[in-house]
Amino acid sequence: MPHEQHQELLEALHECMEACNHCYDACLKEEDVKMMVDCIRLDRECADICAYLEQAIARNSQFIPQLAAVCAEICEACGNECKKHDHEHCQRCAEACFHCAEVCRKIA
Repeated sequence: MPHEQHQELLEALHECMEACNHCYDACLKEEDVKMMVDCIRLDRECADICAYLEQAIARNSQFIPQLAAVCAEICEACGNECKKHDHEHCQRCAEACFHCAEVCRKIA
């Protein structure tokens, strides 16, 4: 299967998507949700691009390198935003985002 060569990336994408979805949900429950708006928005963007790139890999898209470059950029932005917040879910999300960005750059 063509996507076997991207196994490390598939795992990083899935972990990042799950971390972003968890962070998104947890941020919505924070006391000061308005302070979390940028984090929430980037969590959604990041989870969506990770899920899309997972699908593109599964169908052996010719655009995997380009999508990986965009994904790395979004993951980096999300990680930088999450890193600003002390919440444990944000810190875990930032770690997953930075790892995913690093793996995406290997493919891009």
